[in-house]
Amino acid sequence: MRFTSVLQIIAILVFSSIPLIGQEGAAADSAKPAPTPELAGTELEGIKIVESAILVYSTFRGRAGMDQIRKTAVEFGTIEYTDASGTKSKASYEKRTLRGESLESAKVRLDQTFPDARYALLYDGSKVFGVFNNTVFEPRADAVASFSDRIWFGIDALMRYREGNAKVNFEREEKVMGVDYSVLKLTDKAGREMTFYVSKKTLRVMMLEYEQRGVKYRRKFYDYNYAQNTLFPYRTVLWADGKMVEEQTTATVTYGQEFGDEYFDFG
Repeated sequence: MRFTSVLQIIAILVFSSIPLIGQEGAAADSAKPAPTPELAGTELEGIKIVESAILVYSTFRGRAGMDQIRKTAVEFGTIEYTDASGTKSKASYEKRTLRGESLESAKVRLDQTFPDARYALLYDGSKVFGVFNNTVFEPRADAVASFSDRIWFGIDALMRYREGNAKVNFEREEKVMGVDYSVLKLTDKAGREMTFYVSKKTLRVMMLEYEQRGVKYRRKFYDYNYAQNTLFPYRTVLWADGKMVEEQTTATVTYGQEFGDEYFDFG
């Protein structure tokens, strides 16, 4: 309890000592420089919260530390899907990520093994495609949509808002199930909008909401723990229009393993 409070205090102290963008000269001339227009009001508040969260997720290593630790990522675990009829299917998964300068330039591969099939979905920095027995195929539209949502609508969209030129606004404070949240709205340069619920106590993202294809989605993040000194939620649950459609449980996540483009190049 006290540890998380200390984290918040340190984060606030850090930000109170950093001059705002474009204010270096003003900071030298005045002890209380006025915010620049582009960082005023709710946007300034949103950025303060996100930057504080980045410090917490990186255990105070900041962006440079996250980039260094998470150059590559390998995850193993299970995903359970529930279709519209209530039928469940479960797959083991292996996910590999090559970190890019932004989410757009990252490369992501998700291998899934079901009882009767095994295939991979890939994003190579420009497009999504499928691979089955080393043969490229065009996945179904719903599979592409679900996989793409994993890339664009996740915690990394918030943690890497600056690299993606996204806009973050503080919307409000809200109490949900007894937990106090700072509610942030992020709009990326492609126009995708998402709402993040950041715990005021721990500065962890606990919930994310977005709307795609006329469906309202909510993803919750559970079982946070440290993976190589960075915070990672080992369980996530996705709802679509109030119905649970996916539950992902990560068994292991490892950063910094050496692997290259051979996992993503099929062209």
